[in-house]
Amino acid sequence: MSRLANKVSLVIGGVGGIGGAVSHRFAREGAQVYATSRKVAESQPDVAGLGSIRAIQADASNSADLQRVFDRIRSEHGRIDVLVVNAGLSEYAPLEDISEDHFDRTFGLNVRSLVFAAQGAIDIMQPGGTIVLIGSIAGDIGTKGYGVYGATKAAVRSFTRTWANELAPKGIRVNVVSPGPTDTAMMAAASQEIRDALSSMIPLGRMGRPDEVAAAALFLASEESSFTTGAEIAVDGGMAQV
Repeated sequence: MSRLANKVSLVIGGVGGIGGAVSHRFAREGAQVYATSRKVAESQPDVAGLGSIRAIQADASNSADLQRVFDRIRSEHGRIDVLVVNAGLSEYAPLEDISEDHFDRTFGLNVRSLVFAAQGAIDIMQPGGTIVLIGSIAGDIGTKGYGVYGATKAAVRSFTRTWANELAPKGIRVNVVSPGPTDTAMMAAASQEIRDALSSMIPLGRMGRPDEVAAAALFLASEESSFTTGAEIAVDGGMAQV
């Protein structure tokens, strides 16, 4: 079954990690996917071995880059059916070490880009469109040294509620997926001691997989969640739930 057949999807931060898993899953479900990344080369039109994924080099925190992405999709398809915003930055900084640069860089990518990506998408999104934001359980728990990151993810949850209310009359749904520790390339760089410590805090006894986060995003992007808006799905093995 192709749950996103003939849908045009934009995944901000959609090459590699969780975003890459979302792009791949959406493509397998029939969507035409545009996947942005700051690093991907424009000469890579097919990042997943599937012709339905197009890579676009773009900095999500740069409004001009975002506008260029929307202009391209408008010219090629005239609409966006599904927006996923995954771009994010997580850096360690306890209160006494928070600098203006750290604060501005983290909020610029994690929050500012989210706002203007959503704003640009709804300009070419029709009734029945969906927005899926990638948050984090860090917005609900107080992880030492990650106060700025946690605050940005709390903002993601707050925007989800507000935009769900604002966009309901337009027939657009907005939801958030909040992963816990997920076994991405970034996490692979952590020591085994840190990985074991994180796993011990998770009731299911392991870290999540990117494809498990992508499955939740697919549910929220598809008609299977047609009566769901303003909601949060935690994909965290129960870490912040029990």
